[in-house]
Amino acid sequence: MGWYGQGTGRGERTSLLGYGQPLAFTARGERHCTGIRRAGRRTPCPTGRTVPGRAGNAQCPECAGLDRSFSVAADTHAGDPRTYRVYLAWFGAGLVKVGITAEERGSARLLEQGAVAWAWLGRGPLMAARRTEELLRAALGVPDRIAYARKRSVRGELPPGPERAAEVAALHARAAGLEGWPESLQRLECEVTDHAGVFGLDALPVPARVITEMVPGGTVAGRLVGAAGPDLHLADGLVVDTRLLAGWELVAPGENAVTEVPVAAIPVPGRDTAAQDGLF
Repeated sequence: MGWYGQGTGRGERTSLLGYGQPLAFTARGERHCTGIRRAGRRTPCPTGRTVPGRAGNAQCPECAGLDRSFSVAADTHAGDPRTYRVYLAWFGAGLVKVGITAEERGSARLLEQGAVAWAWLGRGPLMAARRTEELLRAALGVPDRIAYARKRSVRGELPPGPERAAEVAALHARAAGLEGWPESLQRLECEVTDHAGVFGLDALPVPARVITEMVPGGTVAGRLVGAAGPDLHLADGLVVDTRLLAGWELVAPGENAVTEVPVAAIPVPGRDTAAQDGLF
């Protein structure tokens, strides 16, 4: 988990969260814009504006606009010379998306999105990867974005690993048989990777509630049993969307702390869930 402390000598650091370990923190003060992160460096928001507690993106409109002005995902950096990869990402039965990521990032994008199983489709220049993504999305009927609410709603009732791999492999074979792939994109053989073990999903309790926002003085406390994408899963079925933690000053709570923040029930799979959020 990444942490950022403003002020002299505080900077950025990371800490490893271990499954089975207690997790507890309290929000203090107000939630402020996290500024811009580019080329591995973070530039603080020049005005230090506050942002809403329910916002998935902890940036003020000005910083968010600057971020998107140099974004492959927002199609504002078409001249990126790096090699890109096209992938299939599986999140639950029938819940698959197609996407692209810079080859140098490896599987980091799949981990960030909470992909339970996935496979590479091809590699090549950015625009060829983007055209392939659009081709597959239209021909296979799969989206390029899936809301996190839908992902977490199916995470507690996943089919066995072989079934997950078979679904990805079948879609990969359909994709490989399509005509119209750009000549500059190298096709890749199907090798399905499964993240269930990494995410701690094998013994995950059915997700029942999710935090909807942090509030001043609000506390989260529990035992960490899994983590997928931005979601931390606690033993009592509570899901902590870490995107909602960004911008808050988090401090250690007192002894015997209990969760005291706004939460909402996680919808039953198959029912209408939240609309698409963010870029992914």
